[in-house]
Amino acid sequence: MKIYCLQFDIQWENKEANFAKVRALLSAETLIQDSLVLLPELFATGFSMNVAQIAEGDDSVTERFLSETARKFRVFLLGGLVAKGKDGHGRNECAYFSSEGQLITRYCKLQPFTLGGESDNYMAGGRVVLTQWQGFSLAPFICYDLRFPEIFRAAMRRGANLFTVIANWPVARIEHWVTLLRARAIENQAYVAGVNRCGSDPKLTYTGRSLIVDPGGEIIADANDGERIISADVNLDIVNNYRRELPFLKDVRGDYEKLVV
Repeated sequence: MKIYCLQFDIQWENKEANFAKVRALLSAETLIQDSLVLLPELFATGFSMNVAQIAEGDDSVTERFLSETARKFRVFLLGGLVAKGKDGHGRNECAYFSSEGQLITRYCKLQPFTLGGESDNYMAGGRVVLTQWQGFSLAPFICYDLRFPEIFRAAMRRGANLFTVIANWPVARIEHWVTLLRARAIENQAYVAGVNRCGSDPKLTYTGRSLIVDPGGEIIADANDGERIISADVNLDIVNNYRRELPFLKDVRGDYEKLVV
């Protein structure tokens, strides 16, 4: 099966313009039915701290767009949105829909980006989420989560063999993005698909570099800069065979914290 990463220049706080761009890019691509399509973090608004204006409640226009788009193109679709949280805070989430347009699961970012003011405006999530796609055990994460290997390890120990990372990761630290995506794949012997935005917002510039990485850490698709869709074939047998031939994960201990004195 295929994974697609849709990399584009998000229009600042303009949901309808971003919906139209996603539709246009997907319409220009020949998508394989029941494949997995990833959209960037907060793809409908950009990485905005204006929670009062962009956060959505139960009648979420972004969630409705994701559902309709998944059903129209007959793909599993995962994209970022801002949900209303407590005390005026938002929740930086991703929502994952089936090819029939049904919501499968939602995940809230565990690690808000304190340096960018996210911790002041968004609530932190409370749990790792695992879901299924074409036999894979999929764990979705969001941007800054990538810098915290312990949460990826927790997902792997629960069975994850495919990680998705949706992001607004700036050009100033793009080599960290590339290196960390490869590291998360290598240390967990899993596929990792990371989709980033390109272009700019009022504060930052983004160069994309959406990647799909195999369980050995090899990059199998690279978007570089500019608006485009990349894709790669992924195979569950490759993960299983790789883990069997190099059974490093069997040596992961559960008591490492006890070794710190």
